Amino acid sequence: MIKYIIIDDEHIAHDVIKGYCDMLPDMKFQQSCYDALEAIQYLNQHTIDLIFLDLNMPKLKGFDFLKTLTTPPKVIVTTAYSEFALEGYELNVSDYLLKPFSFERFLKAINKTFVTPKHSSPTLHADNASKTTQERIFIQSDNKYVQVIIEDILYIEASGNYCKVVTQEGTIITRDKISNLITILPVTDFIQVHRSFVVAAQHIKSIEGNMIHIGGSTVPVGKVYKMNVSRLLGL
Repeated sequence: MIKYIIIDDEHIAHDVIKGYCDMLPDMKFQQSCYDALEAIQYLNQHTIDLIFLDLNMPKLKGFDFLKTLTTPPKVIVTTAYSEFALEGYELNVSDYLLKPFSFERFLKAINKTFVTPKHSSPTLHADNASKTTQERIFIQSDNKYVQVIIEDILYIEASGNYCKVVTQEGTIITRDKISNLITILPVTDFIQVHRSFVVAAQHIKSIEGNMIHIGGSTVPVGKVYKMNVSRLLGL
């Protein structure tokens, strides 16, 4: 569950962001704050996972507010001013949404924020540590958004205007390009082996010639992508 707050002095911005979040599973609204001082007071008493932060606010500007936080949560900036993007990235802002932004761009920011390479993930002691929100993505399927645990993905197959995301739980059909899906997956864990196939390295059972056996399926290796497989094999 991703607990979030919205910090923005415009009521319509709260409505847009909350409306987008309501379309996604496991996004849990916590608080609307209309200035940074109100947010500081809330954060002193509560722990959250994500802040949607406007920059141009009364009393205390957005980046000045961020500098007051010793251990800030993830932050997605939502603003009408593009000239402050560089400073935002210096403050480890996860993404920078320029108003007005579409739901598709919003979804990309969420996926980018909560997908991190396995080697940089925090150490957890719970038995289900592998299923934290930092290792999940949202995929559109029909008229809904399905939350997928990255470690459950076996491979992705491009099929016309759609992609099949094959997981240990089943197959999800999404109207998206394989090139777009690659950008939201940890680069250290997934390998493109064919124009139409991306595989999860950890789930490969064997490699035989130009064929990869993964799960109960066989995936071809394209000529252009043989180098990717050779690197995996240390050749």
